[in-house]
Amino acid sequence: MNIRKNITRWGPTSLAVLLAASLVGPVYAQPSAEQAENTAAITDDATASAEQVAEAQELPRGHFRLPEHGDIIGEYYTVTVEDPEETLIDIARRHNIGYEEIRMANPDVSLWVPGKGTEVVIPARYILPPAPREGVVVNLSELRLYYYPADNPGIVETYPVSVGREEFATPVGITRTTVKVKDPAWAPPASMRREAAARGEPAPAIVPPGPDNPLGRHAILLAMPSYLIHGTNRPDGVGMRVSRGCIRMYPEDIESLYERLPSGTKVNLMDAPFKAGWAADGTLFVQSYPQLEENVGNFEPLLNAIERVSELAEDQAEVDYEQVKRAVEAPDGRFVALYGPQAPAPEQEPEPQPTQQLEGILEGVELSTTVRVEGDA
Repeated sequence: MNIRKNITRWGPTSLAVLLAASLVGPVYAQPSAEQAENTAAITDDATASAEQVAEAQELPRGHFRLPEHGDIIGEYYTVTVEDPEETLIDIARRHNIGYEEIRMANPDVSLWVPGKGTEVVIPARYILPPAPREGVVVNLSELRLYYYPADNPGIVETYPVSVGREEFATPVGITRTTVKVKDPAWAPPASMRREAAARGEPAPAIVPPGPDNPLGRHAILLAMPSYLIHGTNRPDGVGMRVSRGCIRMYPEDIESLYERLPSGTKVNLMDAPFKAGWAADGTLFVQSYPQLEENVGNFEPLLNAIERVSELAEDQAEVDYEQVKRAVEAPDGRFVALYGPQAPAPEQEPEPQPTQQLEGILEGVELSTTVRVEGDA
């Protein structure tokens, strides 16, 4: 994969956000009472179901206990649609799942009108990324962020995110958090202002805090110039490649992370489209996601997957590498069990007939044919 060089000076967008936040702070554009009430209702609704699932673990939304053995957290489960007006995107947000995750897990369910009574799969089971379990890890192909809080060992948090679309790809590399800004103003980059002007829709130099601000109410700046982890005023896009390189989160998730993420925390921006890991019961699982084209380079997905599985399996497991190949060629984020108690039993090949018996059958056919031919003559 390509590792881009990190630059530690302030970039124009990050600096503009910080300066604008201090300049326009006293004149924040506040949402109306009705908007605030609606936002609160959406946030409460969005967190309710995921918190109910976590209640069994007595953990908040997105929090999981690190396994004592293995690499897997969470569980798959299903919910039944009760509200006919509810979309698959609404359900995803309530359960802390992103757009692409819910779509791939439910390929036959309508995105906009799943329909009352429809069962929806919630793919809330994850193989931890192949990276040191410290600080923040963002797996770009997976469109998911993992946080290992130093002050709460034994816990990992995970949230869906949006990353940069192809022409504004989020870079790969190691960086750290710097400044946190609440109710930030936003300075659209020059490229965006030019594009808007070309469409006849000139963009403002500064967008003040408020419902029209694409950064949402919380922003965490990175030492990598011009890149941030922030909220959004368009949460329906979380879990897609839609940003100009920044990491977007659901408003309720960035608010929670903002309060607890110390400045100076390590951030690992990585691209691991294929993951493998052990479950606590000794099952070896793999997961595969669509790879980001800009990080392909000389990277061979199948070879990487085979090497990763071989490294984990060592000599203790016989693996069907045809399943690995199928997972790489059809990346949909689903868990595939390669070995162990949860793996499907290998298909039994039919036992060949003994040679002597086959010869006897052939001899019988030849004798019968000979007699018939002679009779006809």
